[in-house]
Amino acid sequence: MHDTVKNLLKITENVKAKLSTDNSFNKLPKIIAVSKTFKMDQIMPLIDYGHVDYGENKVQEAQEKWSQIKENNKNIKLHLIGRLQSNKVKIAIKLFDYIHSLDSKKVAAKISFQQKTLNLRPKLFIQVNVGNESQKSGIHVNEVPEFYDYCKKVDLDIIGLMCIPPFQENSYKYFTEMKNLNKKLCLEELSMGMSSDYLDAIDNNSTYIRVGSSIFGERN
Repeated sequence: MHDTVKNLLKITENVKAKLSTDNSFNKLPKIIAVSKTFKMDQIMPLIDYGHVDYGENKVQEAQEKWSQIKENNKNIKLHLIGRLQSNKVKIAIKLFDYIHSLDSKKVAAKISFQQKTLNLRPKLFIQVNVGNESQKSGIHVNEVPEFYDYCKKVDLDIIGLMCIPPFQENSYKYFTEMKNLNKKLCLEELSMGMSSDYLDAIDNNSTYIRVGSSIFGERN
């Protein structure tokens, strides 16, 4: 068995163990294997094993890596977890099943237009700048309800919120804030938690965890 598959199974075990100790939330989160920067020969063992959810940061890199693979594996779900530029929206909608990084009205309007034109409707997460960090993209916490209303008005399929908590801070309090905000908006899904903090995210009802280095190893 390939190391990446062993690593994925270990994470799955950790997730199940976490859920078994907390009966209040028992939906098994989807594990997005964050494959950005990794070559296809490192990803194929997971595809061959049957894993379906993969995360990429850049539209162009994903297009080069995944177009043919997705053609041959219709069950694969591709998640855009990096920032989406408005000029890449058309390509992104054709390639990605989920976009986790919706962070502006400009991009929302572009997705709304292109999904009608292409007759494709990606599932979307609103990226929340949960730490109100100036260098980070995302909608500020107090502006999320108004932005969500706008997205509904332009017929976007918003399924949940997404966040990346401030680096080197305790993620837990930010995850709790996100859980409460998601609940207030009556959204079903929540995208949060990475290799270092996915168990804390699951504790706060995350339904999609984005795990890279714990599956593929450290990036160069």
